[in-house]
Amino acid sequence: MIQDIFPSRLNNAYKNAAPGSEDFLFVFDKEGRVLHGEKDGVMTLPTTGEIRDASGADPSKFKTIYLFSVDEERFFLTFGTLDAPEGYTYHSIRDLRDMYTGKEVYAAFTAYHLWKWYEDNRFCGKCGAGLEVGEKERSLVCPGCGNTVYPRINPAVIVGVINGDRILITKYRRGYGHSALVAGFTEIGETLEETVAREVMEETGVRVKNIRYYKSQPWGMAQDILVGFYCEADGECDIRMDEGELKFAEWVRREDIELQPNNHSLTNEMMRRFKEGQPT
Repeated sequence: MIQDIFPSRLNNAYKNAAPGSEDFLFVFDKEGRVLHGEKDGVMTLPTTGEIRDASGADPSKFKTIYLFSVDEERFFLTFGTLDAPEGYTYHSIRDLRDMYTGKEVYAAFTAYHLWKWYEDNRFCGKCGAGLEVGEKERSLVCPGCGNTVYPRINPAVIVGVINGDRILITKYRRGYGHSALVAGFTEIGETLEETVAREVMEETGVRVKNIRYYKSQPWGMAQDILVGFYCEADGECDIRMDEGELKFAEWVRREDIELQPNNHSLTNEMMRRFKEGQPT
């Protein structure tokens, strides 16, 4: 999955730090596309020094925020429009998912999650004052009323519903076009297991039993933490598809499952395990 970058390691501890010339910068445009390059088929990011040389501006003089490190490499987020160094261009996170693999894509997903949070939280929701970056932790603080805002993380479930040697495969009505599993966000007051039962019923009309946890995955593209579950169909297995959410929902035999084109997602790993007859 996208976060499986061993032996590399993400360190997301917050630091109140300024970028050095060899540190990497994440630059996003107004549509959330990230500035990147490519070398030998690997996604690359501009360094502070490259941005300075290309734009004539010193990145330490405009707004930058420390994000995280991967191994010994430090990554910062900068705000505003900057001139792109030669050989760099902008692509969406969704495009990068299809174009590359490796720790650089995971870093981009995580950076996008934080960029989106900063962009969406410029003003205090209690008093309307401009928020300021917290100095001691990853937070935004209101200088007027003291309200503190922390990064948003949306819990969502991915569900492999099993019926003998078949699994319930779906395709979304909008967005990602490849095979998927039932998925949905946890609502206020629900347990994750209750979310599983509700989402499967709402999207497909199937009741489930024996709900069991498999694995979780951070998914910065949608500011999510995805939580994977397997379960069995309970009783009637006729599908009544929610056509507002899905364009396809069918019971598919394990040998007929069409996997996604890459191994980034928890969804694809869960489908592959069932297809290969591994324990669920």
